Amino acid sequence: MWEYTDKLKDHFFNPRNAGEIEEPDGVGEVGSLACGDALKLTFKLDETGKIKDAKFKTFGCASAIATSSVLTEMIKGLPLEEAAKVTNKDIADYLGGLPEQKMHCSVMGREALEAAIENYRSGGKEKHELEGEIVCTCFGVPDKEIERVIRENHLTTVEEVTNYCKAGGGCGGCKGEIEKIIEKIMGGKIEYVPAPAPRRGGKLTNIQKIKLIQQTINEQIRPALRADGGNIELIDVEGNKVIVAFRGMCAQCNLAEFTMRDVVEARLREFVSEELFVEEDKESSKQQDNHKG
Repeated sequence: MWEYTDKLKDHFFNPRNAGEIEEPDGVGEVGSLACGDALKLTFKLDETGKIKDAKFKTFGCASAIATSSVLTEMIKGLPLEEAAKVTNKDIADYLGGLPEQKMHCSVMGREALEAAIENYRSGGKEKHELEGEIVCTCFGVPDKEIERVIRENHLTTVEEVTNYCKAGGGCGGCKGEIEKIIEKIMGGKIEYVPAPAPRRGGKLTNIQKIKLIQQTINEQIRPALRADGGNIELIDVEGNKVIVAFRGMCAQCNLAEFTMRDVVEARLREFVSEELFVEEDKESSKQQDNHKG
């Protein structure tokens, strides 16, 4: 499993302010269930303009839940102008740090806060959208957002950018463009530095591994796919190879390969073992799709 701080684990197992405020002053929705992480932040102001209450709803990993929880704690009681200054680094630091591969959760928290404040200031008339031209089409990340995470977090590699905003984590076709953006901001040629592999716990027996895989699919993966009209079925486990079949809309989706890697495989590696890799039983998926047709 990932190496989490005690504070992060506390906010994951005991999240604060989960839910949604009725008749909120500000609403911010960011992320996508299809990409594995989504967050809705709502807040209510008091008569002096301070944030009286804040709540969140999120779908995602332990880091997504913990960062959302701690964000609401950080901004409660702050004047709106002060809350607007909260950065993703502030969120991560408040938790005592995040695994590098999970820093995008803190960025998602910052984006949700900005979206909620923008929603309040526009009277709910404007929908929050990231500025700039799309660089990563897989995750819809524009150049301005990539530039921002690089500057604010002093990033120097494409792998780091992927960790912070997911850009480059899909098909990989945008990595060259991301490298150019880094070079422009840093003022020189960059070097690729592989991200360190997370440390794992004790070795699982085959039975433990299969049970944990099925539990992760049921609790962490299937709800996201069902939200978009899809589903998934565990077909078999052969060593570290997990064989699955997509159902419903997922069986017909052109992005099924990205879903398999960026949602299914990522979740299984996080909650079960870093050594796992996923393979789709395309024949089974096709047969199920044809049967429904």
